[in-house]
Amino acid sequence: MTRSPSLKRPLIVYPLVFHFLTLLVSFAILIAVALRVDSGGPYTDEQIIPIIAQAVERDATGGLTVVMTPDLADLRGKAPDLWFVAEDDGGASVVFGRVPEHYASLLGRLSDLSYAQMRDRVAPHDLAAVIRRENTDIGTLTILGHGPLSELGFMVVFATNTIILPIFILLTLTSLVVTPWIVRRSLAGVSRIAREAEGINADSRGRRLSEAYVPQEIAPLVRAVNDALRRLDDGYERQQRFIASASHELRTPIAVLASKVDAADSTAVRALALDVQRLATMTEQLLDLHRLENNRQDEAIDPAEVGRRLVGDMAPLVIANGGSISLDVLGNEPCIGDAAALERVLMNLVQNAIDHGGTNVVVRVLGTAFEVEDDGPGIPPTERERVFEPFHRLRPRTTGSGLGLNLVREVMDQHGGRVEIRDAPGGGTVFRIDLGTV
Repeated sequence: MTRSPSLKRPLIVYPLVFHFLTLLVSFAILIAVALRVDSGGPYTDEQIIPIIAQAVERDATGGLTVVMTPDLADLRGKAPDLWFVAEDDGGASVVFGRVPEHYASLLGRLSDLSYAQMRDRVAPHDLAAVIRRENTDIGTLTILGHGPLSELGFMVVFATNTIILPIFILLTLTSLVVTPWIVRRSLAGVSRIAREAEGINADSRGRRLSEAYVPQEIAPLVRAVNDALRRLDDGYERQQRFIASASHELRTPIAVLASKVDAADSTAVRALALDVQRLATMTEQLLDLHRLENNRQDEAIDPAEVGRRLVGDMAPLVIANGGSISLDVLGNEPCIGDAAALERVLMNLVQNAIDHGGTNVVVRVLGTAFEVEDDGPGIPPTERERVFEPFHRLRPRTTGSGLGLNLVREVMDQHGGRVEIRDAPGGGTVFRIDLGTV
């Protein structure tokens, strides 16, 4: 069986891959711009500024002085050509190392600057210097310094990677957490119409799926399904009208045929009486199905009274077939239903018992349930569902139309009841119909 495609891949995985590729391209362009051909190369590492700021202190007169801290000593060991100038906002300054004459004009005016990264054009880049303002315990200092050199390319790549990873993680969380929530919220209407579709069956014709709560992209599918349901309803109505019309039209010629067969002098013609009776029974059962669909009339029912009428009506037929029928009222509880349809159900069950070899038939009333028990050969468990199918016969040559038990199931479904087949204690079959949910 082919697995149905999921929306997770196109709506979550694909956008995540697209986001990642977009970030890579965007930051590649950013790095390319930052690393212009004429701006690549070594620059003074900005990490020297905090070390220098911690080594500058004030002397007794309020001026600035440099204290050789361990960090400054370590920095000088790494860069013997280290030099810097530190200046506060009051104009006091201190010089460490040999400051190139190119920067002499900046001495005394560093406080006017806040940021700069400078480099001469050729190696060994002795004029490479950085300017930064740093807040310290003795006030804000503006520092111009030269120290270890670092490649700008590495700095840019490192900086961009520290930015791209959190952004990518954020986008991943967004795709994995927020996107499924958005998808569920957007497709809530689909779940709603799915529940509506589950409630549509042969007994709830005329219902349609709602188009108001589904996305525009899915609305055409819903409309197509509604159109299909409408066509099915129309076809069902035509079929029902045909069955009703055909059954009505057949009643008269069948009655005429039955009377002619009964009055015939020929033994061969009178032998057709059983087949004519089967045809008449099938016609009446088709009409019963039609009436059940269109003219159901619920009323208060006395189960015991229904049982007495049934046994009285069926007794001559059972006795004529060499059998017996009895009524056993073990409980009687009034209920609501279509009395004529329920009587037809019990008639079909008694007729079924006679047709399949039962000689002694017992009709029981148990509250709102009925049981029809016979002493026939019984029904195998594997056949107990199939016998309710239209025109299904337990034995190929058996009598009957094959619609009786189907009518029983249809009537019980219409009443919200149930029908069960059980083994009789002494052999045979027990059909139980329960109207307790009516």
